[in-house]
Amino acid sequence: TAGPGRQPRKRAAGYDLTSLFVGSEGTLGFLTQATLRLHPLPEATAVTVASFPSVGAAVACTVQVLQAAVPVARIEFLDEVMADACGRFSGTELPVAATLLLELHGSRHSLTEQQQQMEEIMRQNGGSGLAWAEGLEEREQLWSMRHNAWYAALALRPGCQGYSTDVCVPISRLPDVVVETKQDLQASGLTGPMVGHVGDGNFHCILVFNSQDPEEAQRIHAFTQRLGRRALAAGGTCTGEHGVGLGKRALLQEELGQEGLDTLRSIKAALDPHNLMNPGKVL
Repeated sequence: TAGPGRQPRKRAAGYDLTSLFVGSEGTLGFLTQATLRLHPLPEATAVTVASFPSVGAAVACTVQVLQAAVPVARIEFLDEVMADACGRFSGTELPVAATLLLELHGSRHSLTEQQQQMEEIMRQNGGSGLAWAEGLEEREQLWSMRHNAWYAALALRPGCQGYSTDVCVPISRLPDVVVETKQDLQASGLTGPMVGHVGDGNFHCILVFNSQDPEEAQRIHAFTQRLGRRALAAGGTCTGEHGVGLGKRALLQEELGQEGLDTLRSIKAALDPHNLMNPGKVL
């Protein structure tokens, strides 16, 4: 959308059409070409897995890490259900506890300082198991465990269906929202391991249920609506990654209001006047 041959590092000419199209869930058009930007590998990288006494403690640790401005490359949260599932699925010994998987990178000197700072913050929040993996193979093994979270969750109930939903909230509200969501899952009697890129306030629930059971499917739907509204009440958004699709259209109106929704519909009509692109989605 920047025109042929134009890929500057920054641009302020006109509307940001790239973000508009990328975030449109296919309702405005489709991409035919993309330009990738390469970044150099850091001098040193280290990954650790830390266990915590509760989901609240794990997420509170994340907040403190961000407040201390530790330059974390990646920070992922798993509740005890997800940690147990990932550990068994990957054959990795992982404590059945709320877990943070973190990656630091930088120069060798800066990495040592970051590790010391991170370990102190983790200990303050009850974190344990702070061995660092620096070799490529060991690091990739740890991240592979996280990347297989979807399949690990499905393995909790073989033959059942998975439904993943996400929200994103301000970092300061993240501990409260995660704890409330955990309590909601338990009270609803749902299998819904939690996992998320909590460094930006985003987390997911992978709901595993029997699609042939209408009562359980209804509990899933009710939970996802409560989750979305809980995020909105915390000043967040009903979806940070997965998008609105069909299931969150009502929540989108609650988040943006009628005026905001009308604006989106005007853009849709201007760019897709015949409503050919993913009709019925989002709006």
